[in-house]
Amino acid sequence: MAKRAIKGLPKSLADVQTVVVDADLLIIGGGNAGCFSAVEAKKLDPNCKVVIMEKAEIKRSGACSAGMDAINTYIPEGKTPEDLVRWSRSQVGGGPIREDLSLSNAEELNEAVDDLERWGLPILRDENGKIKYRGQWDISIHGEQLKPIMAEKALENSDEVHNRVTATNLLMKDGRCAGALGFGVRDGKFYVFRAKATIVATGGACGLYKSYTADSTSSHHQTWMCPYNVGTGYAMGIRQGAEMTSMEQRWVATRSKDFCGPIDTISVGYKSAVINAKGERVLQKHYAHLGGDKSPRYIRANAPMEEWLAGRGPTYCDTRHLTADKVKELKIDYLNERPSFVLFLAARGQDITKDPIEIYGSDPYIIGGHTQSGFWVDMGRMTTVPGLFAAGETAGGNPNKFVGGCAAEGKLATRGALKYIAENRVELPEIDQAQLKIEIERVFAPLLRGGDFDGVSAVEMEERLQRLMDEYAGGTSQFYRTNEERLDYALRHIKMLRDQVRFLKAGDLHELMLCHDVIDRIDVAEVLCHHLKGRKETRWQGWQTRSDYPETDPAYDCFVETRKNLKTGEIECFTRPYEQIISGDRRAPSLPDKN
Repeated sequence: MAKRAIKGLPKSLADVQTVVVDADLLIIGGGNAGCFSAVEAKKLDPNCKVVIMEKAEIKRSGACSAGMDAINTYIPEGKTPEDLVRWSRSQVGGGPIREDLSLSNAEELNEAVDDLERWGLPILRDENGKIKYRGQWDISIHGEQLKPIMAEKALENSDEVHNRVTATNLLMKDGRCAGALGFGVRDGKFYVFRAKATIVATGGACGLYKSYTADSTSSHHQTWMCPYNVGTGYAMGIRQGAEMTSMEQRWVATRSKDFCGPIDTISVGYKSAVINAKGERVLQKHYAHLGGDKSPRYIRANAPMEEWLAGRGPTYCDTRHLTADKVKELKIDYLNERPSFVLFLAARGQDITKDPIEIYGSDPYIIGGHTQSGFWVDMGRMTTVPGLFAAGETAGGNPNKFVGGCAAEGKLATRGALKYIAENRVELPEIDQAQLKIEIERVFAPLLRGGDFDGVSAVEMEERLQRLMDEYAGGTSQFYRTNEERLDYALRHIKMLRDQVRFLKAGDLHELMLCHDVIDRIDVAEVLCHHLKGRKETRWQGWQTRSDYPETDPAYDCFVETRKNLKTGEIECFTRPYEQIISGDRRAPSLPDKN
């Protein structure tokens, strides 16, 4: 069937219109961290020209786009930022984590959440006006409008917001980042953003792995976060030789089976224990030595899959103790974050007071707001590429940031960026026309080949990548296990996929965006495989399980790093030492009582 002709679609490179946008501060990604970055920039310097480059529409983009029912970290009375770092460290089995980054984030956390309440976010309080906690650090909110609230403040504090512009590469000048390049998904224009400093605040990378659930939507995969976060921020930095840290610490979560809905609301908020097919409380029976129901996050996430592997599946979140009133409250909570989950239960005719909710593990996701995958950054959140800063999901080394922590990262990265501009007296660069020509040709090549070109569609290449990663790099079908030989196989075939990029074809601008989505995923997947190879031990079961190295090795009590060698194009893997700066037992969530 012939494709409908699109008015204004470029038919040659000569048809591509170039738009140049200048900024003091360029923010790539208008999600949580990006919005807070914009607000902080204008607060510090009202004359700073702030420009946001957003792939979607800022009012409903990013990981918070659908809303949230809780903010996972808010320091209560009687606790300190150091206590939060101890808890975060314990949730990854004692680390290693960047405790310096984690502490600086914790010191900003409550103020960022307080900003949200001041802007209009309803935070639930008791009859005495005290914030209601649903766990040790989690607070309950009515967050269906969370992202529009953030976006409104970002729009007020930005000079320009360019929606529907997807980033494709960094603009480089003399070894430093001088902005970014991209194209309009709706207008087909090529955008050149020149900036004195750039903050990459894009989302994590989902869709690298095949999901066990085919949801038959245009997102091409089932995920519990924004399905259009494909790792572009990581990929752009990787291509310019930025150092990446802890990518092997993937995020695998326990989700409702066949729907991939969030489970913490049920298990934590409504105290519904994980049980196996025999009715046994999984965490209490098999993981008591690790804390039982309070085991580290990776243990809790992996436990249902271990039950399946041991022949004790299916696994469930036991909701049979809930009253009718509690079920109603639970469903209202889901209307604030995942309203379609309520429809899912209704479609099945499921009474969760009689039939517990079946759970399963999600496909692995690279997400620096939950685990610590991302760029290696300094205290100002600058990456190893001068002029490029990271916030939110892209800033590595500091796990368990979640909503409030990613907001705080946006503020911290902005302070670092403005300090960098002032101290280095940065000016806007002259445009390198040769660099632009190469990028325009690369970006529009799939489109100019045409949809009828005898090549490969983005969806076909994406499906091949997802299956490759699932079967050889520790996906759901392999119960998250991998080994040296499988990873070598994955890397060989990723190299083949990269060679086949020259056969990608697009019939319209949306398909062109999908082509660049899969190109970015390939770059991130390659680096991820090198990280999984580099950590020759098993430190975080499920998140990072090596069947050929099943034990934890003290020699790897360090950070695994990678960097692309820009001369050879090869990925180099090395380590950095871990430094404990917060006192206490690394695996304990807090200091022991003085009494």
